[in-house]
Amino acid sequence: MTRNSRPLSLRVPEPSGRPGDAPDFSHIKIDAAGSVDRPPVDARPVQMLDLAFRLVRVLDDEGRAVGPWDPKLDPETMRRGLKAMILTRAFDDRMHRAHRQGKTSFYMKCTGEEAIAVAQGMILSREDMGFPTYRQQGLLIARGYPLAAMMNQIYSNAEDPIKGRQLPIMYSAKDYGFFTISGNLGTQVPQAVGWAMASAYKGDDKIAISWIGDGATAEGDFHNALTFAAVYRAPVILNVVNNQWAISSFMGIAGGLETTFASKAIGYGLPALRVDGNDFLAVWAVTQWAEERARTNQGATVIELFTYRGAPHSTSDDPSRYRPGDEHEKWPLGDPIARLKQHLIALGEWSEERQAEAETDAVEQVRAAGKEAEAIGTLGQSRPSVKTMFEEVFATEDWRLIEQRREVGV
Repeated sequence: MTRNSRPLSLRVPEPSGRPGDAPDFSHIKIDAAGSVDRPPVDARPVQMLDLAFRLVRVLDDEGRAVGPWDPKLDPETMRRGLKAMILTRAFDDRMHRAHRQGKTSFYMKCTGEEAIAVAQGMILSREDMGFPTYRQQGLLIARGYPLAAMMNQIYSNAEDPIKGRQLPIMYSAKDYGFFTISGNLGTQVPQAVGWAMASAYKGDDKIAISWIGDGATAEGDFHNALTFAAVYRAPVILNVVNNQWAISSFMGIAGGLETTFASKAIGYGLPALRVDGNDFLAVWAVTQWAEERARTNQGATVIELFTYRGAPHSTSDDPSRYRPGDEHEKWPLGDPIARLKQHLIALGEWSEERQAEAETDAVEQVRAAGKEAEAIGTLGQSRPSVKTMFEEVFATEDWRLIEQRREVGV
């Protein structure tokens, strides 16, 4: 050590609370609803740098829609969105119980994040391609994908639409604009950019949209994707779902204390928006803005959706070991279902009675789908045919595959 020099120290970020601590969100800056300006869709990224650090909000504490980002949705569209979020939560609850009953090996809930996938799934067309993570089940549910088919995939039974080739909850549904989920974090973002580039190259009119968690923004794939999206002006929406926790690592490990995740777009010359992810109307508005930009050949937009993962990371996780037990209840941006419900009631377009009916109906829909799927079989009770192992890999079967099929009798 050089004489008189001070020893170096390594800084390791720590969350604001650990088990036993009182939740502390005092470090979070929350803009008042309606206070953030809405730039023109053709604004240059350099003209809207502040939006990477602000927080777009539409619903205020009384449930009123205020400010320039209010998408002015009709009541029926909002009711459909609310019912889809309620159904998504009911589906999650049943599948989580199914895991505890040994009916599946794995499950991941999206509690508290329902507004993101549902709103964005309703805005974009099924012909556009979504590249999701494992917490966007609301995309499929909002678009009417059969619940029983989702359960068949979770149970890996004989009617599993992916034929046992994926972990539970890693759905694939091309006809619903849902690209196959990958367990390798970050890979879906360059895939989305590449798909969007191909669409533009062909002169098509379809755009792509991707989702990535706050932790996975530390993967090189994310930054590679931003480079290609900017250089080739790809028609794609790149979402960063900042739900505060990546498995047991809080968002600071990926750089969330140094700056916002939206601001990572600035160095690539991309427009960045930061939005209250628990505000259905705000999510709708910023996605609509980014969609129009992509469809008019103005390129990609990065959106940080600021939310909170209320449930465990997965059924293999115990969040009580790394965060305060009541942290979710104290989240300052509330619950997306409760907030949209409050707004509709304030408009006279909903009621507590209709809410109760919608919740009961959602539970019944999920129960009926469960009976249908479980009649086929849960984990280990039935499975796809062994012959599917050899199909849909090569256009013409290799001699080794033929021999292997013969060995197993298929």
